[in-house]
Amino acid sequence: MRVFIAGIMQGSLQGPDMVAQDYREQIAELITTRIPDTEIWDPNQIHPNGVDYGRDKAKQTLIEMAELAANADCVVAYVPEASMGTALEMWMAHQAGVPVYTISPMTENWVVFTLSRGVFPTIEAFGEFVNSGGLDR
Repeated sequence: MRVFIAGIMQGSLQGPDMVAQDYREQIAELITTRIPDTEIWDPNQIHPNGVDYGRDKAKQTLIEMAELAANADCVVAYVPEASMGTALEMWMAHQAGVPVYTISPMTENWVVFTLSRGVFPTIEAFGEFVNSGGLDR
């Protein structure tokens, strides 16, 4: 199984800063512990210096990652707050018929509930879903 981890990187930050990315490792570990042969597609590992890219490379990378999400077997999106890049990845996956599982407290957000097969308020709640075989189906 190929899992794309979408999630907030810059959010509403002004400038080249990024929010903490430790959630990516937590999510990957939850999944690979339950399903060891899972291939994790993590944009932050694929493009570790992405925030330093120039405009042209950044544009190319944004589209490339959205297309990659659409080619995964499953997308796990981490959105503790609004994230335009994550919304694009969720949309592309949804349009391609790829199930999107979202970790977010924003359960009333139209993008979150419309594009997600399941919404979990915390990483721990998502972990319970994974451990109960939720991704096995």
